[in-house]
Amino acid sequence: MLRRRFLQHSALTGSALFFTRRFARRSTAGAQIDILLDEPIGQIEPEVYGHFSEHIGGVIYDGLWVGKDSKIPNVNGFRKDMIDHMRRLQPGSLRWPGGCFADSYNWKDGIGPMESRPRRTNFWANTPFMKKAPDGPTKFEPNHFGTDEFLQFCELIDTKPYLAANARTQGPQDFIDWVEYCNAPADTTTYGDLRVANGRKEAYNVACWGVGNESWGCGGDMIAEDYATEFRRFTSFVPRFDVDLKLVAVGPSDSWNRRDTEWTRRFFTALAERSAVWSNLMNRVDGYSLHFYCSTTGNSSLDYTDEDYYEHLWRADQMEKIITEHWNIIGAFDFDHNIKLYIDEWGAWHAQKTEVHNTHLFGQTSTMRDALIAALTLDTFNRHADKVVMGNIAQLINNLHSLFLAHEDRFVVTPNFYVFEMYKEHQGGMSIPIKIDAPSTGSERDLWGLAGSASQKGKEIFLTVVNPHLSERMDTVVRLSGARIKSAEATIFTQDNVRAYNNLDHPNGVAPPEMTQTSVTGGELTHSYAPASVTALKLQLE
Repeated sequence: MLRRRFLQHSALTGSALFFTRRFARRSTAGAQIDILLDEPIGQIEPEVYGHFSEHIGGVIYDGLWVGKDSKIPNVNGFRKDMIDHMRRLQPGSLRWPGGCFADSYNWKDGIGPMESRPRRTNFWANTPFMKKAPDGPTKFEPNHFGTDEFLQFCELIDTKPYLAANARTQGPQDFIDWVEYCNAPADTTTYGDLRVANGRKEAYNVACWGVGNESWGCGGDMIAEDYATEFRRFTSFVPRFDVDLKLVAVGPSDSWNRRDTEWTRRFFTALAERSAVWSNLMNRVDGYSLHFYCSTTGNSSLDYTDEDYYEHLWRADQMEKIITEHWNIIGAFDFDHNIKLYIDEWGAWHAQKTEVHNTHLFGQTSTMRDALIAALTLDTFNRHADKVVMGNIAQLINNLHSLFLAHEDRFVVTPNFYVFEMYKEHQGGMSIPIKIDAPSTGSERDLWGLAGSASQKGKEIFLTVVNPHLSERMDTVVRLSGARIKSAEATIFTQDNVRAYNNLDHPNGVAPPEMTQTSVTGGELTHSYAPASVTALKLQLE
C-alpha cells in the first residue's frame, strides 16, 4: 500500500512540474514567458529568505558582534552597519549557533555576566587555516555572544530565530532546559527565572528548533537509524508554553554530484517502524533539513573561465532535483505532506584564496557569478513554495556565500546583498507558475536560456528572471494567462564584467541595481534581459 501511494504521488508531482520547468531550445529568436495565474503553487514564506550565523571564522566576532565598548559604531555591541542593512532586507529567519559549532556548543556557557562566562576551544580551531591565524575569539570561544545576544539581534533586525540544538555532546534534558530558558513565562520554571535574572523578563517564544546538525558528519558520525533514535529521544517531550514549536529533523549531506536519498529513506523508515509500536512519530517532524553546496569551479571565486561560469550555474541548478527527490521520498511516509523542507545551508563554496582577513575561515569574495547563483536558487525555492518553507544562505558575513564583508571598522556589501534586496518583494506572495521558452546558452552544459519565478499579491505580479548568457541579450515577451498588464517597472542588476566584485579594498566594484520603466503594449510586455543579469519586473494588472 505504501509503495502504491508513493507511486501515485510521484506521478501527480511529475505532472504538476510541467508548469514550472524551464523549457530550453536552440534558436537565435527571442524568448517568451507565460505567467499562469490559474495554477497557484503556495504562499512564499518569508523564512525562505533567511540567513545563517555560525561561530566560525569572522561571522560572529569581527562580523556582527564588535562589543559594547568598541569604537566601531554599534548598538549594544552589534555592528550598526549590519543592523541597518539587515533591516533593508526584511529577513525572514536567522539560524544559530551552527553548523558544526552547534554540535559541541553548551548553551549554558553563553548566558549570564560576560566576565564569568567560560572560554572554550572553538570547534574549528584545529583546521589548517586557523592554525596559521592569531589566537583570539575565532579559535578560543569567549562566549560573549550567547543566547540572549542572538535573540536580541533577531529583534533588532525583526527576524525569526532558528536555534540548532546540540545532539552530539548534549542530551534531551539540555534541549528541554534551553527551550525553558527561551520560552517559559517568568515565575514558572527555574530556567525561566534564570532568564529573568539575566535581564529578560518576557519570554522570547522561539518557535523553530533544529534537533541536531549534520548528524551524519560533525554531529556524531551517525547512520540514519542512529539519528532516528536520537530524534525520538529529543522529541519525546518538549514543553510548548503555548508556542507553536517547529521541530526540524536532520537530513542528508547533498551536493551537486552526490544526492544522499538513502539517508532520507532510512530515517523515515526507522521512524515508521517505531510508530507501529507507540504512536505516529511522523507527527513530531515539522521540518526536514537539507544542506546543499554547489562547490566551486575555476581557481578561486575571482579566477574562472567562461565554461567554469556556466558549469557553476549548472551545479547550483541541481537544487531543483534535491528538492523534488527528497520530497517524493518523504511523501511515501507523509501522505498529506505536513512535513516541509528547510534548506538551512546552501550556497557556493570556493577555495580559500580571497578572504579579507586571516581569521576568516572559509571567507570568500563574491562576484556577479555568485549573485546569479543566489538569484536562481531563490527562484527555485519560490517555484517550490508548497514544499520549501525556510532557506538559510551560508553564511551571513565573512564566510562562504555571504552578503557582507567586514573587518574592524570597515564594512561592505557583496553582490549577493543586492539580490536579496531585489527579491524581498516575493515574501508573503502567492507563488504562481511560469513557462519559459528561450534559447539555451550553447555552452558545454547547454544551460537553459532564462529561469525565474513569479508571485502575486492582489493586482500586482512580481517576476524575477536570471539570464545566464555571458554575451547575449534576450528579447522576451511576457504574457499573463487570463489577464492583461497595465504597467510595469524593472529593476536590473548586471555589470559590464561578470567577475566584478566588492571587497574592503575595492568597495565600489559593483554598481547597485537600477530601476527603469518598461513599455506595455496590448496588455503584453516586451523586455530585453541583459547578459549575465538578474531582473525583477513589477507588473500591475488591468
